[in-house]
Amino acid sequence: MDAKKRSTLNFHQNLGKLFFAIAAVDGSVRVEELEKLRKIVKNEWLSTNFVKDDLKVEAEQAIINTFRWLRDDNEYNANECYNSFLIYMKNHKELFTDDVNKLIIKTASKIATSFSKMNKSELMLLAKLDIELKNN
Repeated sequence: MDAKKRSTLNFHQNLGKLFFAIAAVDGSVRVEELEKLRKIVKNEWLSTNFVKDDLKVEAEQAIINTFRWLRDDNEYNANECYNSFLIYMKNHKELFTDDVNKLIIKTASKIATSFSKMNKSELMLLAKLDIELKNN
């Protein structure tokens, strides 16, 4: 695997971690949250110029499969995944443009509200994420 493809895969795997953290922060990950993520990735992430055409399938699979693996594994919690994402973000600041950050917040918010209204734990994590992205 070449460096460009590995970098793209790593970026999207870390997005999968973050989106899992948003879904799992309230203690359970619902089918509706994964379905919402699938729709957003397909309709919004892959329709942007953030991902080159030849890597769109890999990017989509990296986000969704990472989310599903974390959900199914039950060894990782929301805080671990969120903190892992923050470390990645701080080490790869150049990838987190204003447009990417806006889409991250939009995606995270839609996941949080996909089952019912946003609960307190989701709201708090989204607020923390918004601050981190703005300060990055």
